[in-house]
Amino acid sequence: MSKDAKNVPALRFRGYSDAWEKRKLGETNSYFTDGNYGESYPKESELSDKENGVPFLRGSNLRNGELIEDNANYITKEKHAELTSGHLVEDDIVLAVRGSLGALGYVKDENIDWNINSQLAVIRTDKSELSGKFLVQFLLSWRGQKELLSRNTGTALKQLPIKQLKDVPVPIVNLDEQKEIGALFSSIDNLIAATQRRIDALEQAKKALLQRLFDQSWRFKGYSDPWEKRKWSQLVGISKNMVDPTTGKYDSLIHIGPGNIRSNSRELVDLKTVKDENLISGKFHFDKGDIIYGKINPQLAKYTIAPAEGLSSADTYVLKPKSGIERLFLYYTLGTNRFFKYTVSVSQRTGMPKINRDELNAYSLIIAPSLFEQKRIGLFLRKTDDLIAATQSRLSSLELLKKSLLQDLFI
Repeated sequence: MSKDAKNVPALRFRGYSDAWEKRKLGETNSYFTDGNYGESYPKESELSDKENGVPFLRGSNLRNGELIEDNANYITKEKHAELTSGHLVEDDIVLAVRGSLGALGYVKDENIDWNINSQLAVIRTDKSELSGKFLVQFLLSWRGQKELLSRNTGTALKQLPIKQLKDVPVPIVNLDEQKEIGALFSSIDNLIAATQRRIDALEQAKKALLQRLFDQSWRFKGYSDPWEKRKWSQLVGISKNMVDPTTGKYDSLIHIGPGNIRSNSRELVDLKTVKDENLISGKFHFDKGDIIYGKINPQLAKYTIAPAEGLSSADTYVLKPKSGIERLFLYYTLGTNRFFKYTVSVSQRTGMPKINRDELNAYSLIIAPSLFEQKRIGLFLRKTDDLIAATQSRLSSLELLKKSLLQDLFI
């Protein structure tokens, strides 16, 4: 137990100045339980559908302090009642104790009675001294994460036994201050969750738009001519301009490889210059506005529009639209189900899935005969992408705000 001047967070709510006490989690009046041992995956006879079953959560259902029901298994209500441990109630903290150590989720809803598998455990706090809403935010902070991860006893598989969990030092603070801190983070978490839901909804809307616009069930007013089938090779050039990146001529240009492209998104991550990448093998030269398409593992759907001149990996194709097809129309064609299914089907050979030039050139594009209609479709979908990107940026800002507050509000 410790309570001294060092145990004062950098940021405080007005009216609170006392130093915080530190105590081992096992010394608080908290209840601990493992998930159902040996019940990582329910048997076929114990499974149920979403409407009639109870979610049976695993590590992948914990994300940033939230319980995510997506992709959960569902067990029958009879099996749920039979299991003697792992039942969840409001204010419980669920954490991964095998595998994804540090992953946490908080039960907000008093009507939830879900269940957890053997990868997870539950902390149920005594609200008279420690709020679950406060504790979960501490455990999400870098200090809490450090304490959890440092107690790993596993080798090949990370493990955090309950005995080790009970040794984690946690702050014990005035309940009113706990309430203020918990309420603040609840507001931020609600904003983050709402923003993520908005992103999910926008991505679903984009998916529907792609389907409707490219199967022509939706048309812009004024266009009615039937679309045409044209060979890829007639409309799209695949660059063969491979250059030597070691000459120094391209040092200041960006380099794009499949690893820099997010799946189903034009977003680029971790871009570096040719010089910083220390590239030695031949790369394709591209211009601003060219389309970069990842030819390895086409099921990952990695493609983007080059934001500037640069070099791309030999594992990509640099695509240049010819006369008869608009750049944005071609770009969004790559996101259609028809194109995706084709690339996956022709790349399924032994070894690494890959689509070659001949296979791409053999693909038949179905295009609007009017370049004006193509342009309207491309610009409309780009506005949707811009809205998704802006919402993603807001989400990133909220997550950075929370990260900063977690650092300054906890000792």
